[in-house]
Amino acid sequence: MTSMEKMWNAFSAIGDIAFAYSFYPVLLEIQDTLKPSPPENKVMKKSCTIGIGASTLLYMICGILGYLAFGNDSPGNYLTGFGFYEPFWVVDIGNISVVIHLLGAFQVIIQPFFAFVENWSREKWPGCKFIEEEYIIGKYNINMFRLTWRTCYVIIVAIVAMMFPFFNSFMGLIGSATYWPLTIYFPIEMYISRAKIRTGSFTWIWLKLLTLICLIIALLAAAGSVRGLVVSFSSFEIFRSVS
Repeated sequence: MTSMEKMWNAFSAIGDIAFAYSFYPVLLEIQDTLKPSPPENKVMKKSCTIGIGASTLLYMICGILGYLAFGNDSPGNYLTGFGFYEPFWVVDIGNISVVIHLLGAFQVIIQPFFAFVENWSREKWPGCKFIEEEYIIGKYNINMFRLTWRTCYVIIVAIVAMMFPFFNSFMGLIGSATYWPLTIYFPIEMYISRAKIRTGSFTWIWLKLLTLICLIIALLAAAGSVRGLVVSFSSFEIFRSVS
């Protein structure tokens, strides 16, 4: 592996890490479910500190120990990416754990997008029974539009994932595209406005510097992810290639 390839892989990996920190879509929804006592902002601040700290520790362990163990041959998938298939039960337990994690995480992360589409549909076609009518079945309220479109969305996403299994590059590109504007720029600008931080003050300068540094990181991650996709597509076979 050349030094240039190492650099591009490092940029793509930064995008993967950025994706893990893009928890902004569900942050307010989680805070909205908390009890008023103790104060929500204190609970969320503590939760975010613990969550970000745990994520950072996990990524550092995987990145550093993985590189020490496998060097330039470090795969995107530590379970099966380097030919480790025995003992089978270890790999199976690991894959089952990943499935359980993704099932729960997907349900949480995708909810804001589902809500956006459903609210937009209600405004676009007001009075449509297919979109608005609820059917009570036991303890559950079933909406045919919600059931139909969410099912189709999951099926389409699963098919696309099987067709283009470039997991790391896709995740890095999505992470780099969403990380800076929604996790860094807007929260910092809102804080500056709400706290009435004076322009040119020390706090204002280091917050702006943080924004600039994170923007550069996001751009490098995007470049590395795009390059990874281009390389993957050069040897791609539909439904045959694996990540």
